[in-house]
Amino acid sequence: MRTQSLTVFIVDDDPSVRDSIALMLGLIGWRTAVFASAESFLEGYRDDWAGCVVADLRLPGMSGTELQAELRSRGSTLPLVIITAHGDVPAARTAFQAQAVDFLEKPFEDAQLRSAIERAFAIEERRIGRSHARRGDAERLARLTPREREVMEHAAKGLHAKEIGRILGISDRTVEVHKTRLMEKLGVRNVVELVRFALSADRTSGE
Repeated sequence: MRTQSLTVFIVDDDPSVRDSIALMLGLIGWRTAVFASAESFLEGYRDDWAGCVVADLRLPGMSGTELQAELRSRGSTLPLVIITAHGDVPAARTAFQAQAVDFLEKPFEDAQLRSAIERAFAIEERRIGRSHARRGDAERLARLTPREREVMEHAAKGLHAKEIGRILGISDRTVEVHKTRLMEKLGVRNVVELVRFALSADRTSGE
């Protein structure tokens, strides 16, 4: 997945730093994209970008931590690694409070940067996995009829067929038929899995 869908976005105003990082990462098979400023990165930024950002702290115009804040304000969860030749405690604190993966002071070892990017990629892969799971759940949920969804919601609350039938004005036998069909559509094998699915659907709809 990493070499095919994840990109390391390198933001540094020093071309020699950009090129050396891109070369090092390219040699191990990682895809990279380089930018000379935070502004140029944001001009090209797309919501579907996946991977991580490696940004210098001190950039012309917007700083690395300001870029980090701007991405978060746009709803982006791209993991970010800050690199700098001018590190200090307040800057590091700001970066970590905004959930930076790491804060590396130049000169750093290639292995340090690779390790930070590995952690960032792991975070991104988990996010992508959750996103795919939510999309799959939504697609399965869309297969249900309105009545099947009502039965699911009541069954997930622990109500039995007779109780559900009384609420919906249908027979308990009809409730069982709906329950069987909806469980087949959702791909769940028992009531426990049905409850888990329904709770997950509620959380997703509340996001």
